[in-house]
Amino acid sequence: MWETVFSPCAPGPVASEAALDRSEAELGYGLPESYRAFCRTVGAGLANGHFRVAVPSEFPETDLVAQSELIAHSIAAVLGDRPEHRFEVEGDDPTVIERAGFFGRSEAGEFLFWDVVPGRDEYEIWVLGADLESVRFGGADLVDLMRRSQGPAVRGILGMGAEPLSASFVGDGTEGSAGLH
Repeated sequence: MWETVFSPCAPGPVASEAALDRSEAELGYGLPESYRAFCRTVGAGLANGHFRVAVPSEFPETDLVAQSELIAHSIAAVLGDRPEHRFEVEGDDPTVIERAGFFGRSEAGEFLFWDVVPGRDEYEIWVLGADLESVRFGGADLVDLMRRSQGPAVRGILGMGAEPLSASFVGDGTEGSAGLH
């Protein structure tokens, strides 16, 4: 499936089914199948020249659980002293941020998160702006996010000034990849 989303595609370190299961247990919610397939097929790296999706890994810089906790704690630390802070959430459900399961970030500082609704096989993907205020719909699943960001829909995801992203994947450890930092 991912070979139809990314061309060229140079996979990085992939995750095993056991590592995905461990991450799922540590996070306390099921991991969507589109994400699991991403981790097993393309792994850690730079997607569309813009997104870094954390995958189960022994390295904290790329590990899903470590990155999820780091992002959540970092946002809480920044907003902790601002009780009046309000997120500008696209759509009609401002509580989406309360169910956020962070799993990645962009090169421009945006954060990717799932709307973790119990009982679903897939979670909608949302993007929290680098301003920590704007929350935009990214896609119905990980495949949808990547495909939508490769076309004009990217403006709704990353802002009106955004240009369609390249349909590429460069895995960590392959030429041209600097890894998560």
